[in-house]
Amino acid sequence: MSGVIRILVDADACPVKDEIYKVAWRHEVTVTIVSNSYIRIPDHPLIDRVVVSDGFDAADDWIAQACDAASIIITADILLADRCLKSGSTVLAPTGKPFTTSSIGSAIATRAIMADLRAGGDQIGGPPPFRKTDRSNFLQALDRAVVHLRKR
Repeated sequence: MSGVIRILVDADACPVKDEIYKVAWRHEVTVTIVSNSYIRIPDHPLIDRVVVSDGFDAADDWIAQACDAASIIITADILLADRCLKSGSTVLAPTGKPFTTSSIGSAIATRAIMADLRAGGDQIGGPPPFRKTDRSNFLQALDRAVVHLRKR
């Protein structure tokens, strides 16, 4: 573990970037926004941007290689969450739901089942709409994750 807590964000479709900045500023934790295209970020020394190629999983690959046990990863991507958990990282979905080593297996299995259903032509819909309570839950979860890592 490098000991320096940082937040790595799978940013292309992340709905909670502003919340991440607030927590980072409060706790003085660095944030790296990783995306396939330019995303505007605040002009602040704690916030950094990495733009990767538009290749398949390029942002995921960058995050998975950069993360360690002092990293908090923000992603809705279950397969990226699995890769980061294997590096010892703390992983949160934008809803605040933590991905853990005990929950990731069932999440991957559910993802595979849903992909099979969609491939078979079933109309199963997408994820539920993002709500204010999701935003609030995320803020609390990210704050707890930073505090927990600081105590280690």
